[in-house]
Amino acid sequence: MRKIISSIDIGSASIKIVVGEVVKNKLNILAVSDTPSKGIKKGLIINAESFMATLRKGISKIEETLGLKLHKTIVNIPVNNANFSITEGSTTITNEASVVTGNDIARALQGCVYNKFKPSEELVTIMPVYFVVDEETKVKDPKNIIAHKLTAKSVIVTTPKKNVYSVLTCLEKLGLEVIDITFNSIGDYYANNYQNLNEEVGAIVNIGHDITTLSIFNKGVLTNTRIVDLGGRNIENDISFIYKLKKDDAKELKEKLALAHKRLAQASESEKITNRLGEEVTINQYEISEVVMSRLVEMLKIIKKEITLLTKKEISYIIFTGGVTESTDFNLVLESVFGKNARICEIKELGVRKNIYSSCVGMIKYFDEKMKFRNKEVSIFSLEEQEELGSSDRRVNISENSVLGKLFGYFFDN
Repeated sequence: MRKIISSIDIGSASIKIVVGEVVKNKLNILAVSDTPSKGIKKGLIINAESFMATLRKGISKIEETLGLKLHKTIVNIPVNNANFSITEGSTTITNEASVVTGNDIARALQGCVYNKFKPSEELVTIMPVYFVVDEETKVKDPKNIIAHKLTAKSVIVTTPKKNVYSVLTCLEKLGLEVIDITFNSIGDYYANNYQNLNEEVGAIVNIGHDITTLSIFNKGVLTNTRIVDLGGRNIENDISFIYKLKKDDAKELKEKLALAHKRLAQASESEKITNRLGEEVTINQYEISEVVMSRLVEMLKIIKKEITLLTKKEISYIIFTGGVTESTDFNLVLESVFGKNARICEIKELGVRKNIYSSCVGMIKYFDEKMKFRNKEVSIFSLEEQEELGSSDRRVNISENSVLGKLFGYFFDN
């Protein structure tokens, strides 16, 4: 079976959809769409009809590329008010050979969540910290070990029900079956070379359009998050206010003319534009870059302070991602605030080499890792659909009855 997986990242600026195939631990991108958002504010759905209309456009682009209907996906859930708990769960190994299987791991993880969170919360993910075999030996992956008892120590992450159902209800109305949910923070972590980070403590920072999400990972496990109400929109608002421009014009100038740092900006580079008062003004690159840089420095200093409040542990890495990090010379302003202690995310997969796709790419990798724990191979397409996809030469190289009940059962029962 071909492991083909799709992911949806619901952002305030745009909704990204990525379909990829995992082959020998490598992700090959098959289809991508990026559609300007409507009905989303600060990562939350504020108008379901507008959101679904936007998502429908993105889905249509994917289906046109693949030549197949999109029926299943994984999706990110707003990280707002997320709760983190350390729990344990155990199971007895009952097979004749007393060998730990993927099903045994799933049962131990089930024990980690059973009666462990409030009825008003929904489970988003379980992140195993380690497993204990026969109450003696700690291991990361207990599969194929001979044992009589398996105990899992995990971090379970929950969020208010409304954050989850607002997303899943809309997707269900569009005919999409959600096979997994997660946070964009986890996707951003897995989009990077996460296997090299699994023994360290670090921070992932996603600077989006409306908000910035800060996340702390301890040896690969998400342990804390915080949202800062700052993003690319604040830069556009500054440009709009200073030059008396319409918001759309301010956004265009930010993307077309401005640099993130003024060091390499040229006063000779300029654009003429009509402001809100009907006056024609000339804006040069150096001036507008000063505006952008000033706001970015302020944002980065706030982020730096917030990271120190999120964990008392020594930070080994800080990785920045999100659309704002694509700004020309963002690395210069990042270094001016963080020195050499921070770096920008670099996505290696062809077709998605922009940081706006980091959450989508990482969500697929994270889901694949979860399924490996169960010794399962999952695809969003049936075998017949896979044959149709392969023969069409379209590959691009580059409670149980509720929605959540079905989703929860997908991980544990399949």
